[in-house]
Amino acid sequence: MHIHFLDPYRPRPSLIHRLDPRVKFALTLAFILAVALTPLGAWPVYILLFSIVLSVEILSELGVSDVLKRSTLALPFALAALPMLFTVKGLPLLTIGPLTVTQAGLERFAGIAAKSWISAQMAIVLASSTPFPDLLLAMRAFKIPRLLVAILGLMWRYLFVMADEALRLMRARQARSGQPAASAARVGGSIAWRARVTGGMAGNLVLRSFERADRIYAAMASRGYDGEVRAFPLPHITRGQQSILALGLGLLTLLVLGGFLFWG
Repeated sequence: MHIHFLDPYRPRPSLIHRLDPRVKFALTLAFILAVALTPLGAWPVYILLFSIVLSVEILSELGVSDVLKRSTLALPFALAALPMLFTVKGLPLLTIGPLTVTQAGLERFAGIAAKSWISAQMAIVLASSTPFPDLLLAMRAFKIPRLLVAILGLMWRYLFVMADEALRLMRARQARSGQPAASAARVGGSIAWRARVTGGMAGNLVLRSFERADRIYAAMASRGYDGEVRAFPLPHITRGQQSILALGLGLLTLLVLGGFLFWG
């Protein structure tokens, strides 16, 4: 069973989808690195970087609203920088009890949140426009250690295994559960009872996943698996895609340099 809702890949007949996975992987890493290197407070550069990722979203035909909605998942991670509001010295803006929000702290927190949000959008576009096996091949093309790529590949595949086992457990529970005649009647027991049932299902899920993982790995080992996923070699990158890669890297370099020259 394939759990489609877990797979972020969305097939589209777009230019971004047709790009070589090595080109997309390199440009995405370069974009995230450029966002991270851009000095805090360089808001014009942030706007240009956001314009770039917005253009990529439009070209990918994934739907700008959908990508923006999914990118909000990265904003809670920016809360780790929340103490900067009170710890960075600067002009006081607001006092909340013993804590004082400073202008410099607010600018730094806003910059980190903006960087996280912009980087998450580009990562979402990469995952949504490139099948995961192609991403693994792109990683190996850039000489990322084989063990790390194998761990990522197995982690991805076993995510679907666990989701499949969870659906089997939920289907079995539903088949063995009765439905009261009165629609307003309470279904199930107390909160403690529900917690015990949920805990038992979670433990059963872990045990069944381990057993199935052992069977899958034994089947892979019997077929000669040695940690390297065998696949046909990727085709040669065309001149047009090489030009796109060079232009993208050059533009990102100029933006980072401009940020350091005017706001560094």
